[in-house]
Amino acid sequence: MTGRPPTDAEPPLLIACALGIERFALRRGGRGGRGGAAGEAHPRVITLRTGMGPQAAERALTEALRAGSVTERSPVVASGFCAGLAPGMRPGDVVVAEATRGHHAAAPETPCHDNGPLLRALRERGLTVHSGLLCGSDHVVRGAERAELHAAGAVAVDMESAATLGAAQAAGRRPVAAVRVVVDAPEHELVRIGTVRGGISAFRVLRSVLPVFHEWHRSLLLPWR
Repeated sequence: MTGRPPTDAEPPLLIACALGIERFALRRGGRGGRGGAAGEAHPRVITLRTGMGPQAAERALTEALRAGSVTERSPVVASGFCAGLAPGMRPGDVVVAEATRGHHAAAPETPCHDNGPLLRALRERGLTVHSGLLCGSDHVVRGAERAELHAAGAVAVDMESAATLGAAQAAGRRPVAAVRVVVDAPEHELVRIGTVRGGISAFRVLRSVLPVFHEWHRSLLLPWR
């Protein structure tokens, strides 16, 4: 990917994740800097742990993007783990959302534009990448419910991405993306992260994607003039 590097006058990229293990993986994917309390892994990338669930994600993003904050105008990436919905998906596959949709029946979709560079860069790394609708839930999805969501058009589900991107756009127009790593799938249901091979595979892939986010940030023509 190409593009001019961000200057100090431009906002850092804000990466939002729910779990400590996700934040740890994303920070390990950086260049070794300790960062500040918000979890900075690179001078122009800030990693925010929101906590689990759509309500926690919405609250955390609203606070992070408040007027006067360093991330007030930041592009936002929702990242971490997800459940794959399509048959044949495996732990370690990557999902790049074309749009996200919340867990309520009438929830609107939040489109994710500018995700072409993310798709290309992830595939260039040899990763298996899926693209489509990433739907939200307020609970862990298993069994028949997983099949129902897939039949309704979703390729993956998680609890925070839709709320994260919805809150980001509500706080002001900005580029948004959702990039998740499949930790369980119809044929590979996860019992507990870190105790099975699928969880370890997903962690390793998540640890590898931060440079792609950084380059996506560099490639954006930031629309805040």
